[in-house]
Amino acid sequence: MSSLQELPPRTLRPVLTWNGVFLGARKALVLIPGLVVFAVAFGAAASAKGLSLLEAVLMSAVVYAGVSQLVAIELWRPEWSWGAIAGLAIVTATVNARMVLQGASLQPWLAPYPRLVNALHLFFFTDANWLIGTRYHADGGRDLGVLVGAGFIIWINWVLATVPGYLLGSLVADPRRYGIDLVMPIFFATMIVPLWRGRRAAVPWIVAGIVALATAKLVEGYAFIITGALSGALVGAFRDDRA
Repeated sequence: MSSLQELPPRTLRPVLTWNGVFLGARKALVLIPGLVVFAVAFGAAASAKGLSLLEAVLMSAVVYAGVSQLVAIELWRPEWSWGAIAGLAIVTATVNARMVLQGASLQPWLAPYPRLVNALHLFFFTDANWLIGTRYHADGGRDLGVLVGAGFIIWINWVLATVPGYLLGSLVADPRRYGIDLVMPIFFATMIVPLWRGRRAAVPWIVAGIVALATAKLVEGYAFIITGALSGALVGAFRDDRA
C-alpha cells in the first residue's frame, strides 16, 4: 500500500498544487514519444487534405481532439453540405463519447472544485492523462494538479508536433507508404494494456472489434465506428448487469 493511502483521511482532501502539476507533467513524459508520432500523423494528413499550416495548428490547439481530428481530416472535403457537416458531427461525437464515461469515473474527485477550475483542466483532458489520473487516484493521490500538469504538457507537445507533421506531409505524397496511418490504432492498442482486467472483461472489446470489422467490410464510410462502439457498450452493460 502506498504512503498516500496510509495517511489520515483529513490529509487526503482534494487539493491543487504546483507540486501536483509538475508530478503530472513528469508522469506524462513517458507518453510523449508516442503522442508526438500521433500528432505528426495528423499534421501529415492535414497537409494531404489541403489545409494550411495555420489551420492545422489551430485545429490542434483549439479542437485538441486527437483521434477525432484524424477522423475529421479523413472525412474532409473541399465543399461542404449540411448533410456532410451532420455526418461529420455524428461520427466525431461517437468517437468522443468515451469521454463521457471517463469524466464520470473521475467525478467524485473533480466535484469539490470550482467550475472554472474544472473547465480549465477538462480542456486538456485526454485519454492519456485520464489514464495517469485514474492510476494516481487509485493509489490514494488527490492532487488535481496531476491531471492539469499531464494534460498541459501533452497539449503543448501535440500542438508543436503538428508542425513537423505538416511539413512532412507536404514532402510525402502518400503517408500510408511509411505506415503513418497505423499510428492511431497502435497508440490506442498500447493505451488499453494497463486497463486489462482478465479474459472476462475482454469480451466487449472482442465483440466491438468483430462488429466493427464486419461493418467496415459491408458498409462504406465510418459506420463501423458507431456500430463497434455501441455493440461493445451493450455487451459490457449486459455482462455487468448479470454480474
